[in-house]
Amino acid sequence: MIATGSPLRFIGLLFLCLASASVLQAQRDASIGLIPQPVHTSVLEGSVRWSDYSEVLCARSDWTTATDRLRSLFAGRADEQSAGKIIWCVFDPALDQQGSYRLHLASDSICLAARAIQGLFNGISSLRQLKALYPEKAPALVVRDHPRFVHRGMLLDCCRHFFSVDVVKKYIDLLSLFKMNVLHWHLTEDQGWRIEIEGYPRLNEQGAYRKETDGSVYGGYYSKEEIRELVRYAAERGVEIIPEIELPGHAQAAISAYPELSCRAEPVDVANDWGVFKEIYCAGNDSVFLFLENVLLEVMELFPSTFIHIGGDEAPKTRWEACAKCQRRIESEGLSDEHQLQSYFIRRIERFLREHGRQLIGWDEILEGGLAEGAIVQSWRGMEGGIEAVRSGHRAIMSPTSHAYFDYDLRSIDLEKVYSFEPVPEGLSQQERQLIIGGECNMWTEHVPDEKTLDAKVFPRLLAMSERLWSPADRRDWTEFKSRVQRMYPVLEEHQVGFGAESVPMSYQVQLGLQESRVALEAYDEKTNLHWRYTKRADQEVSVEAAPFRPYSEPIEVEDGTLSVQATREGRDFGSVQHIETRCHLAVGAEVSYSKPFSSWYTAGGPDGLVNSVLGSTDFRDGCWQGFWGIDPEITLDLRRPVRLSSVELPFYQYTNSWIFIPPRVKVAYSMDGQNWAYMGEARDATDPMKRGKFIRTLKVNKELEDVRFLRIEVKNLGKVPDAHEAAGSDAWVFLSEIIVL
Repeated sequence: MIATGSPLRFIGLLFLCLASASVLQAQRDASIGLIPQPVHTSVLEGSVRWSDYSEVLCARSDWTTATDRLRSLFAGRADEQSAGKIIWCVFDPALDQQGSYRLHLASDSICLAARAIQGLFNGISSLRQLKALYPEKAPALVVRDHPRFVHRGMLLDCCRHFFSVDVVKKYIDLLSLFKMNVLHWHLTEDQGWRIEIEGYPRLNEQGAYRKETDGSVYGGYYSKEEIRELVRYAAERGVEIIPEIELPGHAQAAISAYPELSCRAEPVDVANDWGVFKEIYCAGNDSVFLFLENVLLEVMELFPSTFIHIGGDEAPKTRWEACAKCQRRIESEGLSDEHQLQSYFIRRIERFLREHGRQLIGWDEILEGGLAEGAIVQSWRGMEGGIEAVRSGHRAIMSPTSHAYFDYDLRSIDLEKVYSFEPVPEGLSQQERQLIIGGECNMWTEHVPDEKTLDAKVFPRLLAMSERLWSPADRRDWTEFKSRVQRMYPVLEEHQVGFGAESVPMSYQVQLGLQESRVALEAYDEKTNLHWRYTKRADQEVSVEAAPFRPYSEPIEVEDGTLSVQATREGRDFGSVQHIETRCHLAVGAEVSYSKPFSSWYTAGGPDGLVNSVLGSTDFRDGCWQGFWGIDPEITLDLRRPVRLSSVELPFYQYTNSWIFIPPRVKVAYSMDGQNWAYMGEARDATDPMKRGKFIRTLKVNKELEDVRFLRIEVKNLGKVPDAHEAAGSDAWVFLSEIIVL
């Protein structure tokens, strides 16, 4: 039952809670398995048997939501012979930090003290974990705990792929379990409008569904009734849902339903591909603002959250530049350019939200052209946006792609990388540091079509994020945290979480010599075993006959073909087979120099990456591609001895969604002394720059030559993204994975 008791009884119990740790012998700062790690834990003498407890007493009637949650945790579990011990929920005015709680487990009582209901929810989350970690009885202990940051969130994108109400509830439960208090719910996009808006029914009738390339229809949306249920469900677990309604960009689904919202007012389809699209809301049309204000009124009626996220990212200005209405707006408002026009757009929406008692959050692009009053910046393109925001007196949320993008592969962001995340950059003043209110992990779902993939992407990485946003900065111990993660896996299984791996099962290094290379494999940990085989190339095609896997023990000499590696753990496959495509050629181990530097984001491991015999896959983030942004690279090879050659092959990559294009032309020159050069030839490519998808084109220059030591490759970048592209005018990328000399 939930009951109230006399104030004196509760005050006496509170003093008992505070004094217990000093009366009983304690092991201070002991690890009991909780994630995130509490600020302080003392393990006491004795133990607590859960089945002894069935009664919850609380003196505050306004804590009913939390105490009902606590009561359900113990319902039906009491031992009939020993039941009747009490779980006390106590108000403690000394707990002055937001979200703080104190938990005392003793053989005769359980006491959970808090000052505010959020602290009570946090204490209940610790009890939930303890009951799962210690199913029968737990050690007696005292936990004193409070969060480092007030905003601890996860973004869930339900636009690129749609997830059921049950899946959203599952993630609300999981966020609460690990003391994450914000679900940032991404509800509108180019690929689908997911929230019911009664005033504009075509948003759901048309904007919520897209026609896929195979002719099928995909989509769905959340009704107002479902949203209210989810908001209530989250509130009962201490989680706030912050909706994101994208503007002025990422709006093609809305524009497909109401074309008059765009600059050209022409019909468009709901996008069925990923990327950045140039159909955005017209900033010169007042009816657009009326539409958005009406939509936001319905959104605010559904979501009681203080914050409303408006996106504000990746809004190409192409349509605005050619729109007479937008240009008149620039002139009438005294703006200098389209970037200031976007700032005008954001400021106007921010003012509307503020008039209705809400605060605006936007991605760091909202800094461009000037920041709206009271706006909070969510920094995703690194930490710089957050730094700029706090230095101008604005609050910031940190979710950089380097550590917080869980849609990225484990090769880019594994569990240890997330655990290294530090939301507060160095060099800030104390006042600026306090303006960083927290962080988020972002789960974009372009390539996450179902719950199984979602689980494997989010977990166990969310465990690391929860600890970095909760626990003190100086309580970081990777080895100790990793051991707690192992204990948490059965808990995740109980919650039907199909978690993924902590890291890629294996990594590799290429050991280079002159015209030779070996691949040295490294297993994730001592429990992981590696097995490999080579599938050799035959007449430029990979042989269909595959050799059996063999145990790995020493570096493997590179051959022409595909090196396949399978990791195993405890006799079972650990992850899928990883494939490394390799080529033997004359430039392996050559010295490489550049007229212009390659991108620090896409290095292929450095200059040796273009002559290490390893080819890139169709995943441009696989670490094997070297990127050049907006420049024409000139690359020189010193083969370190004269050779006879007949061909230079250059594998390039195209993925227009990420502004990566096959170069239209490459030229190759050769030399014996590095001073006097002769023309070897050129290769041209006629690939349509707008061809969608991810693919690799190999450009070849053929010529029989003798006594060549130096080669110079001149690559002609496309330069600018084509006019037909949604990011027209932006700098284009060139990606190259190897310079193959045969």
